[in-house]
Amino acid sequence: MDLEHVIGQMVLGSLGGRRKRSRRATRFLTGGRGGSFLNASTLLALGGLAWGVFETLGRESQAGSAQPAPGGFAPGHAPSPSPVPSPAMGPVTPPPLPGALPAATAAPAPVPAGIPEGAVRIVRLMISAARADGSLTPDEREAILAQARPAGLESLAAGEVDRPTPLEAVVSGIPEEAQRKDLYTLAFSIVRADEQVTGAERIYLARLASLLGLDPAAVAALEADATGKIDGQDEGT
Repeated sequence: MDLEHVIGQMVLGSLGGRRKRSRRATRFLTGGRGGSFLNASTLLALGGLAWGVFETLGRESQAGSAQPAPGGFAPGHAPSPSPVPSPAMGPVTPPPLPGALPAATAAPAPVPAGIPEGAVRIVRLMISAARADGSLTPDEREAILAQARPAGLESLAAGEVDRPTPLEAVVSGIPEEAQRKDLYTLAFSIVRADEQVTGAERIYLARLASLLGLDPAAVAALEADATGKIDGQDEGT
């Protein structure tokens, strides 16, 4: 499985499902001046060891092996989030966003066989960021699904669009600060696209930063770096 292609398709869908210009943001995330943010190294870091295991030892999982792969979960099935010690300062869980589904009522979207846990997390976060300013219109929903189909992620994407996984569950259990910062940069790039962040989007980002345990100084630095790199991209055709 070409994870860069799969995630690249979902970047196109998530940004295509926004009501903003997004060519520079797309180039920043998937390949442009200065390279791409979502390169193989970053994807491996975001996915954790499970991705490396999947790529090097997990080929047989697609044949339906029931033996758990190294990393502690059955191939092709993302495990339920397990408690992981929070950062030293400890994220403070803010109240849910207006209109957000309570965690108890949000059914998880089906996960296609062979998709590693790290990829599922990234897809869920991208779709969450795509709807940061409210519900998606039918055209925005279809823009996401149109990119998910060739990547084999339509069922997962459709489930996330219709029954989003609570943001707390999407970003739980990430002990490494570098991973948490990269996930924030990814979400911010989709929320901002090529334009300014709206009030509703700022509320979403503040909630995400809190859940990831990122302090205001770290958030400001991440946003400034991403903004400079996005605005420095060529628009392309």
